[in-house]
Amino acid sequence: MDNPRFTFTIEAQDTSSRARKARLLTPHGSIETPVFMPVGTKGTVKGLLPEQLTSLGAQIILANTYHLSLRPGSELIADYGGLHSFMNWQRPILTDSGGFQIFSLADTLKVSDDGVSFASILDGSRHHWTPEDNMRIQGQLGSDIIMQLDQCTSYPCDKTVVSEAVRRSAAWASRCRIAQKDPSKALFAIVQGGVFADLRLESIERLLEIDAQVGCFEGFGIGGYSVGEPHDMLLESLSYVARELPQDRPRYLMGVGNPTTLLRSIALGVDMFDCVLPTRTARMGTAFSSEGKLNLRNARFTRDSSPLDPQCTCPTCSGYTRAYIRHLVLSKEILASVLLSIHNLHYLTDLMTQAREAIVAGAYTSFLGKWEESRASRDF
Repeated sequence: MDNPRFTFTIEAQDTSSRARKARLLTPHGSIETPVFMPVGTKGTVKGLLPEQLTSLGAQIILANTYHLSLRPGSELIADYGGLHSFMNWQRPILTDSGGFQIFSLADTLKVSDDGVSFASILDGSRHHWTPEDNMRIQGQLGSDIIMQLDQCTSYPCDKTVVSEAVRRSAAWASRCRIAQKDPSKALFAIVQGGVFADLRLESIERLLEIDAQVGCFEGFGIGGYSVGEPHDMLLESLSYVARELPQDRPRYLMGVGNPTTLLRSIALGVDMFDCVLPTRTARMGTAFSSEGKLNLRNARFTRDSSPLDPQCTCPTCSGYTRAYIRHLVLSKEILASVLLSIHNLHYLTDLMTQAREAIVAGAYTSFLGKWEESRASRDF
């Protein structure tokens, strides 16, 4: 990296895979990777205090530019000193560009090389964003890591549409790099290309040309996955994408939170992940565990006095039974979502800790192999 406020240091490399443990330094602290980032879409990880996130081992959280720009507005957040002050979170923050949310609103979307026009989900008002607008808004939010505005595609999608998205996303990456000159923020470019190998490689080639000619990106996001494609197809594509990205920058697989996918992606050299899965499934009454997913609505938990996961040390498992949490779920008590969110986020942050320890020990392949062997008893 050329930016002295952001350094990425590889501290250990697994000998039989591409898994690596690294440290990413930011103005709000360092991040050990591989890392899972809890999602605080609207400036909050639903139901949890920042202090609870810290105690769970969350090193960095993600917030959403689209939603925060609509409510309460990036100008207001800037007036309060940025997201860190506004939401009382003093560790690193990553903001996504909001591109995924915008392009999911196909009925109201108009896209051109200049930018995107869309309707607010709050009041239907029309908005237009150029890449430069997006950089300005993320700058007002005050996050540490910001993502370029890109054009997202669905699955399945016609190859000509994906090709145009690759071209446009690269052009927007260049404009974002030119517009974003604040050294207190790291800009990540985003690889697109769907499941087409040649388009993924073209996307990387275009971004690396910008990286060399316009200015270095501090990292690379890998977007356009987890949109309906088969799991094996995702991993096959991700294998060569991660291999072709620079070794000296973090690689961030966007929007993926399935535990097995996380561990397999780490073996391919991915460093960062985010997903709403652990907190969304918690609000649906579901817990991750060493046994697999537990649906607490199931009658078999009615008199179950054991913790959610006997192998877990989180506050939920230390103090509450499956029977009690099932009661809360069926009663639609807020505490059910809180306790399950605490547990699910702890599950993933602890999984990342185990992955880092295995890499340092030079045993990641063995660690992953044992996980795969036990998958028969899990459903993720």
